[in-house]
Amino acid sequence: MSIYIGLDVGTTSLSAVALEAEDGALLAQETVPNTASRRPRARGHERAELDLAALEDLVARLLARLAARLGEGAGAVAGIGVTGQMHGLALLDPAGRPLAPAITWQDRRTLDAAPGGGETILERFVGRAGGQEAFRRMGCRPAPGYLGPSLFWLAEQGALPPEPAVACLIPDAVVAWLGGASPRTDPTDAGSTALYDVVSRAWDVDLVRRLGIPASLLPPVEASGAPVGGLRPAVAERAGLPAGVPVTNALGDNQASFLGSVARPAESLLLNVGTGAQVSAWTPAYAEVAGLDTRCFPGGAYLLVGAGLFGGRSYAYLAGLFRRVAEDLLGVEDLDDGDLYGRMNALAARVLPGADGLRCAPLFTGTREDPALRGSLTGLTPDNMTPGHLARALLEGMAEGLAAFHERMAPVLGSRGQLVGAGNAIRRNPLFGEILARMFAMPLAVPRYGESAAAGAALLAAVGVGELPDVGAAMARVRYEEAQP
Repeated sequence: MSIYIGLDVGTTSLSAVALEAEDGALLAQETVPNTASRRPRARGHERAELDLAALEDLVARLLARLAARLGEGAGAVAGIGVTGQMHGLALLDPAGRPLAPAITWQDRRTLDAAPGGGETILERFVGRAGGQEAFRRMGCRPAPGYLGPSLFWLAEQGALPPEPAVACLIPDAVVAWLGGASPRTDPTDAGSTALYDVVSRAWDVDLVRRLGIPASLLPPVEASGAPVGGLRPAVAERAGLPAGVPVTNALGDNQASFLGSVARPAESLLLNVGTGAQVSAWTPAYAEVAGLDTRCFPGGAYLLVGAGLFGGRSYAYLAGLFRRVAEDLLGVEDLDDGDLYGRMNALAARVLPGADGLRCAPLFTGTREDPALRGSLTGLTPDNMTPGHLARALLEGMAEGLAAFHERMAPVLGSRGQLVGAGNAIRRNPLFGEILARMFAMPLAVPRYGESAAAGAALLAAVGVGELPDVGAAMARVRYEEAQP
């Protein structure tokens, strides 16, 4: 029995799963908090970084816990796949060693004023590139925290690393460390940088030169899930896994989640709500839709993706408000997160759909297109100014945001009859699942894998080493819990 491990380097946590290749059965699963995240103080907009050395230690300990759960089965591991947070920047030397803390997708430093004033770093990045039209074939529009703008920020500060150096994505750095391989990336992660042409599937070298970024910093792009090295003996010893096990090229967490959640890609929509929120749909050919990303997908296909900043983080902001009310007005401290969210969900469930006219636009940190936008509450009355109404209105606002993305892509996609819901914000909140099913007028299916991105990475590793014939065969192994009408 061949076993494949999938590792997901997420924003708030790291997860690993072990799947049996024959039918995709889940054999073991482990999750740990991502304590490698850092929020350094600085003038200007918020910084969000990742200590890569601390991340390596977390990965080793996570794999060791997974191997312990597998017991003797750890010896049957035949491949390790990696996914994780997209868009960010990791700077490595050619041997894969970190040169600086990674900059994550949550970083906002490119909204700082550019040297000389008059515009932000991000605005200067877009202007030097030739305007927004220059990014039509990039698959995404530039935004704070993306690899391209973050590299440009470093260039403007005179802080680019001396060559030789490689600018890759955070999951790519993990692959290089695990497999002892030189840093590289894949089309799904490269397409999240705002520097990669997803139509020709190559770096846009002319664009990079206009930005004043050395093209030599960009890593080679190889197939998603292709073997790139063998598990290094030092890591294997710490993790309790066989040395030399193939480590495969990383892929973006959005694509990995789709692969690990959707059994019938041409018939389905995926809603993935974790820290952020996304609606994704498979399409066999490249298509452009205003306000959406067109992302590479393994096997030569694409995903149309509407990505919002209004996911579980927005619900957490409301939980934070309730926590402060309890502390500041009632003197109640040390509220348990599980109890608080459970109570919020229960109160929201008592409120009828529509929240008695209360509407919430949960754009508390803006959108990728307009970071300056802010959230709002409208329709407040004495009757709906309650915790339950606030919670219900926020959940409905998140659902409306996802539905708005779907409305944009519907003319390209045609009819889709199955809604698939992934991410903890859906799995842990059945009410939100009901709201989504009603909003989209489709039955909602929840994958059996709780960690769908890690599962997708494991399934793709099985394709990469030849255990499974192709991506379609891997996705056909996905099974669902009972669908919600």
